[in-house]
Amino acid sequence: MRMASGVPDTLLGVDERDEFPARPRLKEQGGLHALDVWRSSHACIYCRLNTQSRRETDMLDRTNTSQRVDVLIVGAGLSGIGAAYHLQDKCPQKSFAIVEARDNLGGTWDLFRYPGIRSDSDMYTLGYAFRPWVEDKSIAEGPRILNYLRETAAEYGIDKHIQFNTRVTSASWSSAESQWTVQMEHGGARVTMTCKFLFMCSGYYNYEDGYSPAFAGAENFKGQMIHPQKWTPDIDYKNKRVVVIGSGATAVTLVPEMAKDAAHVTMLQRSPTYVVSRPGDDPFAKFLRKISPKLAWHVTRWRNVLFSMYFFRLCRRNPDRAKRMILGAAKHALPEGYVETHFTPRYNPWEQRLCLVPDGDLFAAINSGKASVVTKAIDTFTAGGIRLTDGSELPADIIVTATGLNLQVLGGIEMTVDGKSVDFSKALNYKGMMYSDIPNMASIFGYVNASWTLRSDLTSEYVCRLLNYMDAHGFTQCTPHADSSVTAQPWVDFSSGYLTRSEAMMPKQGSKDPWKLTQNYARDIVSLRYGKVDDGVMVYR
Repeated sequence: MRMASGVPDTLLGVDERDEFPARPRLKEQGGLHALDVWRSSHACIYCRLNTQSRRETDMLDRTNTSQRVDVLIVGAGLSGIGAAYHLQDKCPQKSFAIVEARDNLGGTWDLFRYPGIRSDSDMYTLGYAFRPWVEDKSIAEGPRILNYLRETAAEYGIDKHIQFNTRVTSASWSSAESQWTVQMEHGGARVTMTCKFLFMCSGYYNYEDGYSPAFAGAENFKGQMIHPQKWTPDIDYKNKRVVVIGSGATAVTLVPEMAKDAAHVTMLQRSPTYVVSRPGDDPFAKFLRKISPKLAWHVTRWRNVLFSMYFFRLCRRNPDRAKRMILGAAKHALPEGYVETHFTPRYNPWEQRLCLVPDGDLFAAINSGKASVVTKAIDTFTAGGIRLTDGSELPADIIVTATGLNLQVLGGIEMTVDGKSVDFSKALNYKGMMYSDIPNMASIFGYVNASWTLRSDLTSEYVCRLLNYMDAHGFTQCTPHADSSVTAQPWVDFSSGYLTRSEAMMPKQGSKDPWKLTQNYARDIVSLRYGKVDDGVMVYR
């Protein structure tokens, strides 16, 4: 059995017959849960392995300016760690490396440090299928998720394949050599790596800067102004007046958390968003775990998948009914008239992402008087706050601009194929992962309407199937090619601001399969896990 933590089986209560090896049962040990002991021990070994890994890779980079692997994974976040697991499991004959621009793994969950950072998907579907989430929290805080990723990387030896502080700047494909040449920067030096297959797991937004619109008079504000993407631990909001600009997932997370210590927090929004409450703990899953952890994970995961698919379908087919359900629940939780003014959007449910608030924490903060919502347009910033277009003013010591992300295609790297620059805005997306006329390259982009990892895992599985198929038939190149019958369409059918702002630069989806992006997990299981790899669209050489 696989045991990376070094913790004795007798302490963890692990049996070789357990479906989930190296995972603890919740058995009391001297006043502590075995899970806590296991997590602490795992964190220690993670630090040792990670430090050793960094020393080894740093030494490798100083002595070798050119390296070669079968598969190069770019990004050591949720997607990259999952991709590495699937490669080890399904393509053990393949060598691989992971390069990460930051100094730590975790991606989004290491980057964002603002108060209350948490998942907006349940962990039974956001967690990996190969390493199920076993904690009670269904909607988990960011540090717990980051710890889960660190433990996963350590348990499967993935962290030893990561080269940190290594930023990819360009990638060029040579059909004559059937390989990518990837240029990177590491410690001020240029590093070159060649690979047969390039697997981009670098996310979909710019890690350096979030979206910050130009606010009139912002230079006049005398207080502190912060974008959540730039949050630092020294920001002190205790007993201060805070205005959070925005109405998306980040804003509804920040407001109730900051309201615990701030004098008052105002969420200032130009227009409302649909907000739904969901229990932070899943009592159904907790009950089933007492019977069987295996049963609890499978049943809870598929219950959540099927319900999210049902509700998304309901929103698209019967939006009026879905709207009544969402607003009716909010009206039960908020003062009379509040929902009509501040939580009734102009668009239909799931035309943009819904915002999730665990245990109704945002509603509770509003009811307590510690937080409030203002739905008005900004006229200008002033020395002491924000003046609105109706002439009223919101006083503020701190303004948090939770105004969204800047999307970025494949980490912003420059890419060429046989000397020709790639314009991704003109490329068609194949099966949600590869691109028309670009050989031996895939990327991960999760679902817009469900947990990211559901599609991430399926994508990694398909890439492994593809690599094994090529090996079995002696191919060295695979290139999706669209014929003239396929017409380009917008890449996603959503109207969220961060998506529409970036639509022009993003790849497109096609008018028919396999170029169509379904946002449907069940259909993708059939297509990606069981569908033909040689589908008449992929060209092999």
